[in-house]
Amino acid sequence: MSSVGPYDVAVVGAGVFGAWTAYHLADAGKRVALVDSYGSGNSRSSSGGESRVIRCAYGASEIYTRWSAQSLGQWKALFRAHSASYFHQTGVLFLASARSGETEASLATLARVGIPHERLDRGELERRFPQFSFGSVRWAIFEPESGVLLARRSVQLVADAARARGVNYIDGEVRRVNESRSGGRLACVDLSDKRSIRANQFVFACGPWLPKLFPKALGHRIFPTRQEVFYVGPPSGDGRFAPPAMPAWVDFGEEIYGVPDIERKGFKVSPDRHGRPFDPDDGERIVSAAGARTVRRYLAKRFPTLARQPFVWSEVCQYENTANGDFLIDRHPQRSNVWLVGGGSGHGFKHGPAVGQYVAEHVVSGAEIDPLFSITTKVTRQRRSVF
Repeated sequence: MSSVGPYDVAVVGAGVFGAWTAYHLADAGKRVALVDSYGSGNSRSSSGGESRVIRCAYGASEIYTRWSAQSLGQWKALFRAHSASYFHQTGVLFLASARSGETEASLATLARVGIPHERLDRGELERRFPQFSFGSVRWAIFEPESGVLLARRSVQLVADAARARGVNYIDGEVRRVNESRSGGRLACVDLSDKRSIRANQFVFACGPWLPKLFPKALGHRIFPTRQEVFYVGPPSGDGRFAPPAMPAWVDFGEEIYGVPDIERKGFKVSPDRHGRPFDPDDGERIVSAAGARTVRRYLAKRFPTLARQPFVWSEVCQYENTANGDFLIDRHPQRSNVWLVGGGSGHGFKHGPAVGQYVAEHVVSGAEIDPLFSITTKVTRQRRSVF
């Protein structure tokens, strides 16, 4: 078996968490390897796909509000440096239903952190967004400076920028790590093609593959689930469902969200509830008839103009959920030089820059992580509380 290295840090997983971690480690002067089985932004990854909403409203979870704002600044700086138009400032609208506790809490947090936002009553909503049929919605929050990231292209750009900073990118499938050696350090990771990678520290930021690589530590703490996404074709000549008329939107009461028709791809609608267990390697990525019916019913209720319009495209991706939706950022219980980073839980993409910076700083300094992200808080029964 041939080996490469030693590196200061080997990062396994070139999705949004791993790519930004490698980027920030390189900026800290570290010699870094970045490894991925299928390539950054690939269709099996949680960071693949066409678009992701970036917004700052997170109820009372101030750390996620601050990280979203911090990350948006880093995304914009990256795009400016590479003349890339991968952020669309559509604004984001949060609809408040009878179950509006999360939205109410967001108002106070946004004000405290200083995020530009508006509270819109029902009359103002109907005046500004006549495309919606608001039904039981009585008010909403609008974040004018938030919007949509073009996900696949954005994460590929981060990986390319990391390589430009000296990160060595390696295509390769990492084999399962031996977890049984209590208190031991990991010397290398083996690839399926008989190569190995040596490093002083390892960061595993491989999303839904984490429980496959670490079944003892994470097999019952990270839950990959199947998520379906639908794109509706608006009527001919109707610009009401594209920016600037249409923002991105989140309907917490209905557990569904959407993205306006960007680059003529279609009006994106996706249920934001946990799907069935899903294998990222072997799972079929064809949407279901049941999922289509769910979205059709929602369109008839909230966007009646689109209720009979065709689906022009669809995706199947996955969340890698923790028990409650908080991220996992911690050392492996038995491997002192192994970091586990994941649990994006359907809301992680936007936070990639802040997560990568946080991980890099802690890998370099060895400082203790916030207990919010500890592996010990990731229990085996799902009770989602972060959206």
